[in-house]
Amino acid sequence: MRKVKIEKWKAKDREGNEYDESLLTVLNVLINNKKPDEMPRGLDKFRTFSRLMKAFDKADKSGELALEEADYKFLKDTIEKDIPSVWGANENIMKSVEAFLESKE
Repeated sequence: MRKVKIEKWKAKDREGNEYDESLLTVLNVLINNKKPDEMPRGLDKFRTFSRLMKAFDKADKSGELALEEADYKFLKDTIEKDIPSVWGANENIMKSVEAFLESKE
């Protein structure tokens, strides 16, 4: 089991409205922006997504994301393959992603 503390920070949309953002926001955007033909399929991945959404909901309330190793690996692989390089310019995203990648079993 991997556990990652969820830090929240303030961000602004294009209209200048402020909102909360966190590692959960980053991970959700990465998952939702996958091309449909790159989305994993099958019963195993169906169950993975169910576990991820439950873990995200719990983490939003508790402030700590707890993941089974297979679910962590799926998210890690997604980050390594799909994260936009420009996000590295955002210090908050950089810190939260690095904390996620450095989490220990």
